[in-house]
Amino acid sequence: MRIVLDTNVVLSALLWRGTPYQLLESIRQRADIQLYSSPVLLQELADVLTRPAATGRLALVGRSAQQALADYVDAVNMVEPAVVPRVVPNDPDGDHVVALALAAGADLIVSGDAELLALARVDTVSIITPALAIAHISAAKEV
Repeated sequence: MRIVLDTNVVLSALLWRGTPYQLLESIRQRADIQLYSSPVLLQELADVLTRPAATGRLALVGRSAQQALADYVDAVNMVEPAVVPRVVPNDPDGDHVVALALAAGADLIVSGDAELLALARVDTVSIITPALAIAHISAAKEV
């Protein structure tokens, strides 16, 4: 299974211990699941992780923005989409997430973004919440 996590899900996973964190841990425990990101999404994540609110939260768990980002980079396969078509109304960042998923041949985009979730599917890629992704992963047998 191939998965793309939207930046909002990754940020939540790195800063808190809720459903996005559980999802990321589930993915890391499964050799048959590949996680994909791109330079654009990693730059967006790096920018958000260095904001005061994020660095404060990371300090509470004893991590720096650089450590959190490096751990995530180690978990992902990098893909650079050749084209970023307009798919998500009023959301160029969402367009990039979709383009990445299509370029990576992903099965799932996991997001908390209402505009992305409203699409539900683009081509063969399902767009679901972190909670649904956990259920999907739990239901899928490890290869």
